[in-house]
Amino acid sequence: MPAAAMPKHKFSIDMTCEGCSSLVTHVLSKLGGVQFETDLLNKKVCIDSEHSADTLLATLKKNGNSISYLGEK
Repeated sequence: MPAAAMPKHKFSIDMTCEGCSSLVTHVLSKLGGVQFETDLLNKKVCIDSEHSADTLLATLKKNGNSISYLGEK
């Protein structure tokens, strides 16, 4: 029986450079239990995680970038 898929959450983040993208990678890696893809060009990040959207949002806000939750993918 396959494992249940983790919810996929999509966020819009005001990333303007590779440094911003690296910060997103850093804070999400520290959180653990996540798989994610950053899209610097479109200023989005998609996260597969069992963490709640609120937890992910609070973690991403540590960067100081403007961020909004776009919903589950």
